[in-house]
Amino acid sequence: MNNNTVKVALVTGGSRGLGKDMALALAQQGTNVIFTYNSQAEEAQTVLAAIEKTGRKAAALQLNVAATGTFNTFVEQVNTVLKEQLQAEKIDYLVNNAGIGIHVPFASTTEEQFDTLMNIHLKGTFFLTQKMLPLLADGGGIVNLSSGLARFSIPGFAAYAAMKGAIETLSRYQAKELGGRRIRVNVVAPGPIETDFGGGAVRDNREMNSFLSSQTALGRVGMADDIGCVVAFLCSDAAKWVNAQRIEASGGIFL
Repeated sequence: MNNNTVKVALVTGGSRGLGKDMALALAQQGTNVIFTYNSQAEEAQTVLAAIEKTGRKAAALQLNVAATGTFNTFVEQVNTVLKEQLQAEKIDYLVNNAGIGIHVPFASTTEEQFDTLMNIHLKGTFFLTQKMLPLLADGGGIVNLSSGLARFSIPGFAAYAAMKGAIETLSRYQAKELGGRRIRVNVVAPGPIETDFGGGAVRDNREMNSFLSSQTALGRVGMADDIGCVVAFLCSDAAKWVNAQRIEASGGIFL
């Protein structure tokens, strides 16, 4: 862990949606935050300002998680931010959140769509985490994002859900292999959430929203702040004995 009392978390895809709420929830519990954005530079600045209002330090770095060739340079940038802006040597928590959704039937999924999802969700997560290991503090934690769709099946998400299933397997292996460094690895699997993810279908399609709500024990679909607090918990000492677990935050859907 860092010598100072303030922990540092790195969240990928933190400029909007779930990642934005994760970054804010982490800051509100007293964690300094580095977050990445791909193309939404203005939105990233808005999140940066919101984090700084909590009294915590923050930095926003551009990163395309599908571009593995840029990861060495990115790690160098993180190292510079740690030393020059956050007065820290390591990050304590890595949250692999960045992702996209492609809704397409299995029978018509193209290789290009499959590769896009694989490069972002699986290959990017695999190799970014690998590259970040020297900067991840012993005794820290990793949170990988999966989806309720890895447990239940809704037509149109075969490729996306397959990547998330792979993430869940990868997370168990990471927990096993990084246990010697006391690094915990857990998975958060959101259910349907009202964000702009996947074109905002859950939020904007009233029929879909109503159906999914009717299948959820708590009677509604999720909001972004239903997920950020779960990630913040896993990135805290309160979760020190939680390891290699899949936590589904879905309000109890399709039980």
